[in-house]
Amino acid sequence: MTAEGQRRRAFWQILLFAAGLLVLTVISAGSVYLVNKAREDSKWVVHTIEVENQINALLLEIRRAESGVRGYLLTQGENFRVDHEKAVAAIIPALDKLTRLSGDNPGQRENVEKLSAAIEIRLGQFAQEMVFIQQGQPDKAAALVREAAAQDTTTRIATVANAMAQEEERLFRLRTANSDHSQTLAASMTGIGSGLVVVLAMLSIWLVRRSAGARDEAEARLRDANVNLEAVVDERTADLREANDEIQRFAYIVSHDLRSPLVNIMGFTSELEELGGDIFRRMSSLAHVSAEGAPLAPAGPGEIALEGADKQLSEDFSEALGFIKTSIAKMDRLISAILNLTREGRREFQPVKIDTRELIEAIVSTLAHQAAEAQAEIHLEPLPDLVSDRLALEQIFSNLIDNAIKYLKPGMPGEIRIRGRTKLGYAIFEISDNGRGIDPKDHQRIFDLFRRAGTQDKPGQGIGLAHVRALVRRLGGTMSVSSELNAGSTFTITLPIAWNVSNRNTDR
Repeated sequence: MTAEGQRRRAFWQILLFAAGLLVLTVISAGSVYLVNKAREDSKWVVHTIEVENQINALLLEIRRAESGVRGYLLTQGENFRVDHEKAVAAIIPALDKLTRLSGDNPGQRENVEKLSAAIEIRLGQFAQEMVFIQQGQPDKAAALVREAAAQDTTTRIATVANAMAQEEERLFRLRTANSDHSQTLAASMTGIGSGLVVVLAMLSIWLVRRSAGARDEAEARLRDANVNLEAVVDERTADLREANDEIQRFAYIVSHDLRSPLVNIMGFTSELEELGGDIFRRMSSLAHVSAEGAPLAPAGPGEIALEGADKQLSEDFSEALGFIKTSIAKMDRLISAILNLTREGRREFQPVKIDTRELIEAIVSTLAHQAAEAQAEIHLEPLPDLVSDRLALEQIFSNLIDNAIKYLKPGMPGEIRIRGRTKLGYAIFEISDNGRGIDPKDHQRIFDLFRRAGTQDKPGQGIGLAHVRALVRRLGGTMSVSSELNAGSTFTITLPIAWNVSNRNTDR
């Protein structure tokens, strides 16, 4: 296609786009306006019906009150009295509601004022009639009924109510016509807009077909690029997995080979400790030679009676050996932890159906002694079941619950809560406590290998949380912490409800 043809096609495409945008804007704006107007008109129609119903409800309660008092006057029946009292109690609320509903119409407000005055007079008459009846003066009550009829109070109430009903009927016809007109305009706007959209759609199809060749060519080039990209991604992914496996093998070999010289160091340290004892005992015996040249007997069995510089040298020697043995023990624990991590990284996960509550209850029972010593209570709330690796879940929850018990505030009763919920195919678990908390600047540090945060007054190598997060990631989940110092901590774990077996162990 020539440059001139491309420019013409671009011009028509822009023109078509602008026309379509203008049509859609006009249709949308007009439709929104007309729909809102029709909705408003319909609301007024419904409002008119509500006012009419309320007028009828008020008249009904007044008639009930009159029937009840007359029936009570004639028969002294208790059911008439109860019915009259219920009707009288409902009149004022019904009148108040009618006042609220008709507040938008000045003419109706005047009618409501007239109606209120007449109803107030009639309610006073009702009350006086009931007093005469209850006092055993039915003649006076009957006279009062005749007086009320002569004053025509009930007729005035009915006349005003009928006037209000007629006004609402007029408004109903007017508002119904407006609503029908709005709906007709909305339907017309929709029909015209639909026709214009069809025309624009046909023009768009024509333009699209003209550019189909160029698009197909571009898609072919894109498919070739995607094929090459997928091949590169697969190759890099395979290299990454191989490198990851090699790192794990290297860590295992290094940790295993470090154990052998460490054992030798431990053995020779023990021999050096025994040899040191013999050396200092001989030094003690030489330092206490009698005048006749015979060594003095030691102060007691196994004791070394040294003095001065010899005694300080013996203490320094023992202290140095103690530091060496402590460091050896720490290195041995770290090597064991590295070996455990590498073994866990090579373990094949086996997805099974797991009753999560049963699993965590078993973990809590094994930690019951530590919880009792820490004066901690562990509360289990509803927990969702999973399809996942059981051993991995046991390690995850055991570590988090153990940490929650370990890092409670001394002297303060501990409270640990474990709860869970589901969302979009995932189970979300929260393990919260009221312990010492974690400084926000250390929230990422605690997940690093061999890194710990806060006061180091508890045993540990800084491996537990790093191991937990690695297990969570292998199970296709995420892990986070929310905590502040002296305000407790909440660890949140998100795991798939049904672990995808086809993708297991790929994130090693």
